[in-house]
Amino acid sequence: MDRIKEKMNQLRLEAEQSVAKVEELQTKIKTLEQENTQKEQEIRSLQHRNEVLEAQVDKLEENVKELKAAANEGAEHGTQNETLTRRLQLLEEEAEEADRTLREANEKLRQTDVRAGHFERKVQALEQERDQWEAKYEEMAKKYAAVQKELEDFQNEINTI
Repeated sequence: MDRIKEKMNQLRLEAEQSVAKVEELQTKIKTLEQENTQKEQEIRSLQHRNEVLEAQVDKLEENVKELKAAANEGAEHGTQNETLTRRLQLLEEEAEEADRTLREANEKLRQTDVRAGHFERKVQALEQERDQWEAKYEEMAKKYAAVQKELEDFQNEINTI
C-alpha cells in the first residue's frame, strides 16, 4: 500500500513538474514571438528608411547632374562657377554620406534578417520540445489513470476480502 502511495506521489510530482515545464516553455514561446514581432517591425522600419534614403540618393544624384551641367554652362562666370562648384561638392559629400548610410542600413537589414531566421528556428525547436513535453504529459496522465484504476481495483479486492 505504501509503495502504491509512493508511486502515486511520484507520478503526481512528475505530472506537476511536466505542467511547470510546459508553462515555462509557453512563456518562452510568447517571449520569442514578441521578440520576433519587434524584429519584424524593425525590419519594416529599416526597409522604409532604406526606401527614403534611396529616394534621397536619386534626388541628390539628379541635383549633382544638374549642378554639373550648370557649372559647364557658367564657365565664363568665375564667381558664379566657384559658388556652384562649392555647392556641388557639398551635395556630393551629402550623396556619399547618404550612400554610406544606405549601405549601413542594408547591412543592418541583412543582420536583422539573419537574426529573424535564427529566432524562427529557435521557435520551431521550442515548439517541437513543447510538443514532446505535451506528449509526455499525456502519456503520464494515462499511466496515472491506469495506476488509479489499479488502486481502485486493489481497494475493491481488499474490501471484498
